[in-house]
Amino acid sequence: MSELTLVTGGNGFLALHIIQQLLANDHPVRATLRNLNKADAVRQTLAATGVSIKHLSFVQADLLNDADWPQAMQGVTHVMSVAAPVFVNGETTTDEMNQTAKNGTLRILKAAEVAGVKRVIMTANFGAVGFSNHSTRPTTEADWTDPNEPGLSDYERSKLLAERAAWAFAREEHLDFATVAAGAMLGKPLDEHVSGSFGLVNQLLDGSSKFIPDIEFVISNVADVANAHVRALFTPAASDQRFLATNGAITLPQIADLIRNQRPALATKLPHHILPAWVIRLAAPFNAQARNGKLFLSINHHPSTQNAQQRLGWQAQHSVTETILATVDALQD
Repeated sequence: MSELTLVTGGNGFLALHIIQQLLANDHPVRATLRNLNKADAVRQTLAATGVSIKHLSFVQADLLNDADWPQAMQGVTHVMSVAAPVFVNGETTTDEMNQTAKNGTLRILKAAEVAGVKRVIMTANFGAVGFSNHSTRPTTEADWTDPNEPGLSDYERSKLLAERAAWAFAREEHLDFATVAAGAMLGKPLDEHVSGSFGLVNQLLDGSSKFIPDIEFVISNVADVANAHVRALFTPAASDQRFLATNGAITLPQIADLIRNQRPALATKLPHHILPAWVIRLAAPFNAQARNGKLFLSINHHPSTQNAQQRLGWQAQHSVTETILATVDALQD
């Protein structure tokens, strides 16, 4: 039996895919849950994918609670730091969000270091890497977003500061560490849990808007991101590396056209008017959402995945089109 891997936030959109891939390769997994009442649902979800769940166990742990993590780390060899603190819109200030994200990440790393864990892989965000690259040069893992970048959302800033803090700790403590950064994470969910990025597609279908902003997004397929995590965990050359796991880019009007062509039954739900870039730029001084949109208009949406390809042997297995359609189908289900 291979060594035990701890996966945080075991019922999450990405975490379920990571656990499924680990179990499929006979790697035992301990998953953290904020409430162990969710364990049976996770078991049922994973069993439905065809993997054996006999080497899947659970432990209760919360990113906001120091006391949970020593027990969670007992006997663990590797850690997948996937979960992020849950924020409720309007109830958390920017400073609180930044501190909570950073402290939750450091809580895991400190517990892993004390337990003598061999390697930690952290889920990162393209917003921490490429949101200050306003050139035609492809974004790489050497890039960092400026935390003072105009238009950067509170969520993206919190993920950036958390990753910065994680790298500082890992290098100071000589912890074997790597990160995998995803763009807007979409694709087929294994249960009802989805990522916040599903809102990009849902806003086109839920009737909440009459306009389609002409904005481009970097897309990551959840199964491919999970595969990058698993490869990074067991590849010696992954140590002390950041990896970009992205599948391509697409604009919201292109997503709408794709839905009209491939899912014609949904065409009547789609907005018919495009909100042009110049309107978004004009509104930016007066509206936070427009400021964030203006930032998206100015950055490079074609990151390089060469580091993941060369060091991990990783290749995206899903096209952007396939990823979007899987997302649409999941929203309808």
